[in-house]
Amino acid sequence: MSTGRFQGKVVIVTGAAQGIGRGVALRVAAEGGTVLAVDRSPLVHEVVDEITTAQGKAAAFEADLETFAGAQSMVDEALNRYKRVDVLINNVGGTIWAKPYDQYGEQEIEKEIRRSLFPTLWCCRAVLPFMVKKKKGTIVNVSSIATRSVHRVPYAAAKGGVNALTASIAMEQTRNGIRINATAPGGTDAPPRKIPRNAARQTAKERSWYQAIVDQTKDSSLMHRYATIDEQVAPILFFASDESSYITGSILPVGGGDLG
Repeated sequence: MSTGRFQGKVVIVTGAAQGIGRGVALRVAAEGGTVLAVDRSPLVHEVVDEITTAQGKAAAFEADLETFAGAQSMVDEALNRYKRVDVLINNVGGTIWAKPYDQYGEQEIEKEIRRSLFPTLWCCRAVLPFMVKKKKGTIVNVSSIATRSVHRVPYAAAKGGVNALTASIAMEQTRNGIRINATAPGGTDAPPRKIPRNAARQTAKERSWYQAIVDQTKDSSLMHRYATIDEQVAPILFFASDESSYITGSILPVGGGDLG
């Protein structure tokens, strides 16, 4: 681990309460960054307590990033508190239901898209005016190799949208000194979520549909295993740091050889 890649930088980390987002927030702080850890769950305060106990610099902010108002309030908080935003790392997203596409209801499809596309869409839109004004900034989006996957078509479509907006913003904003890239994680081992995305008890059929995702994910990976959280955090931080200064508009698969 590097020790100072984010020294003197203000970094917004969304989805920071659990999973990969939590790992990103902890590592950015450990490498000298000032973190605004954002989530709609109050669990984000526990992550900030962990950072500050280790003598890191961080503040927590609760917001619903599925709305533009929530994303704008996040950026306003960063600017009011720190006067700038150097890096935005968008982690919010995740499959809510696992089933063949013909089994999804209309509202379920809309909720999947709202969960895994709109937070990134809104957060990029909210932070760009400041970065354009300053002619400098870095954005890292967390996509997924599940753009080619089974039993989560709406999620795949949402993450395909994340890939498209990453490439298109790069084409518009590189001239303004703004870099934007995305990582596309594969299956990742993480502790059980304290707040599940779908709290409903699964039926036997639903469990079999989810198991098909697990099997397909491992079969598609040349390594035939899930990643650790640290293995996903490392490429995110590479894109967020100046080490990737000549890379923009790129989508990096992080799936043990599965290119998505």
